[in-house]
Amino acid sequence: MQNATNTLILIAVTAWLLQIALGWWQVSRFNRAFELLCKQGNVGIGRTHGRFKAKVVIAVAFDKNRRVADSIIMKGFTVFSRPQSVTELQGLHYDEIDPKAIFPTDKNAQEALSEAIRLT
Repeated sequence: MQNATNTLILIAVTAWLLQIALGWWQVSRFNRAFELLCKQGNVGIGRTHGRFKAKVVIAVAFDKNRRVADSIIMKGFTVFSRPQSVTELQGLHYDEIDPKAIFPTDKNAQEALSEAIRLT
């Protein structure tokens, strides 16, 4: 009985440490992409809210003319999601951005993009 308990504790601690390491890896990848984005202009960032749905984070960089210089999106349930560019936003003026048109089937991405452009 003692051996089984120790094994379960070891598995739990190993899983916890692995989660910490993979979470750090995900955050560091996002931070590198975000740092490059910040060099391109004024940046707005938005994310979804809620506990039990896929998280989406979108960051949008605007140049001095309020056109999208670049953007990144990161979405998913796991630590394996990675930042990707949103090509549909490239070159759009701030006033031309319509989250429902850019992400017609993804309500989470619409919510994150709405927040990102609201905060710039």
